[in-house]
Amino acid sequence: MKRIYADFAYSEAPRAGCWWDQTHGAPERPALQGAAQADVVIIGGGFTGLNAALHLTQAGVGATVLEAERVGFGASGRNGGFCCLGGGMLDDAALDRKSGRAERLGWRQAEVAAIRQVEDFIAARGINVDRHSRGETQLAHRPRDFEEMRGRLEYYAENYGVTARLTEKADLAAEGLNAGFEGAITVPIGFGLNPRKYVTALAQAAEEAGAAIYHNSPATGVTGRKGAFEVTTPQGRIRAERVIIATNGYSSEDLPPWLAARYMPTQSSVIVTRPMTEAELSAQGWTSQQACYDSRHLLHYFRLMPDNRMLFGVRGGLMSNPNSERRALARARADFEAMFPAWRHVETPHGWSGMVCIARNRMPFVGQVPDQPGIFAGLCYHGNGVAMASYSGAILADLVRGITPERPYPAPMRAPLARFELGRFRRAVMPFVYAGFALSDR
Repeated sequence: MKRIYADFAYSEAPRAGCWWDQTHGAPERPALQGAAQADVVIIGGGFTGLNAALHLTQAGVGATVLEAERVGFGASGRNGGFCCLGGGMLDDAALDRKSGRAERLGWRQAEVAAIRQVEDFIAARGINVDRHSRGETQLAHRPRDFEEMRGRLEYYAENYGVTARLTEKADLAAEGLNAGFEGAITVPIGFGLNPRKYVTALAQAAEEAGAAIYHNSPATGVTGRKGAFEVTTPQGRIRAERVIIATNGYSSEDLPPWLAARYMPTQSSVIVTRPMTEAELSAQGWTSQQACYDSRHLLHYFRLMPDNRMLFGVRGGLMSNPNSERRALARARADFEAMFPAWRHVETPHGWSGMVCIARNRMPFVGQVPDQPGIFAGLCYHGNGVAMASYSGAILADLVRGITPERPYPAPMRAPLARFELGRFRRAVMPFVYAGFALSDR
């Protein structure tokens, strides 16, 4: 495996303080041993891979999931738990130039369908995922950002068929959103959840449908041609007619070689407080359980969970080692205290980091790997993978069966990933990009 971070990034260390691991148990599973066979081999046991396995097995196709560590080890088990619109970073104008208005609207429909897919799965199985939040709220950290929000009401109506709601600065406190912001816009689509509970339920559902899931089974190689692939692991090998790559920010440059320099993993860090009392919540004036994020490019995302713990996440880490991990969590804590000064005394006993994945062309890719019939991939969800990664797994399940998806599958999702400049050294450009973001956020 050829990964672009040091081994620390892929170890247990960055997720050692993950709160989600304390909330719900998960079964152990064996590693792949010896020779095996399947119709489809899926590399990666997160939202994408597990949804692909579930939909394939429900359609009668034999699917085997190879997970390098354990189900939900990567971003699927350590994200902020925002099941929301997103997955790409192109605005309407860029999408229209690239693919046309109809395909842009198709992409927006896919964003909504992705949330509905997660919602339907949870409801059908009666899973308690600690769901909360009526849609998602963006908060303006500057007056001009709120003025821009005023102009986006038509955007939400056209693209998503919903009426977004503005909250003036003077009304934020009455809605339990007191943290020094200049206003807010709420979109009535999406919700917050416990990703550990969701990913664990996905794995259980896939196994009940007939999928095989192996832990501690990193794919070390994929060889073969259309209709006959062999995937090797440290202790075994498995033959299959099709292969799905579902590793997102934890991908390898050589699995398959086409992926090299076509994805960019970047760090995101999260802290979680102890449960707070009603008096502590009132002291800050933050009592809302809305899933929230601010209007910065290097954004903060945060939500008060049902047990009155506040989850607070930050973007922007570019390194992954013990020192950078400490700095990232310290910065998250400093930003938390600046935003919620009444909670400076409130402990944050849980903190961890993980990798989100971005694309050079700023949109996810879901489809067949170019010039490699029989190998498919889904990745690059730009920090919004709860819904879009899940949706992409369902799309991939159709594609590997040779079926045209009935779900929206627009051109922006089908376009192959472009290469980043500088190849394996592409992370070198990110400090300059982030410095520009930081300046624009002032």
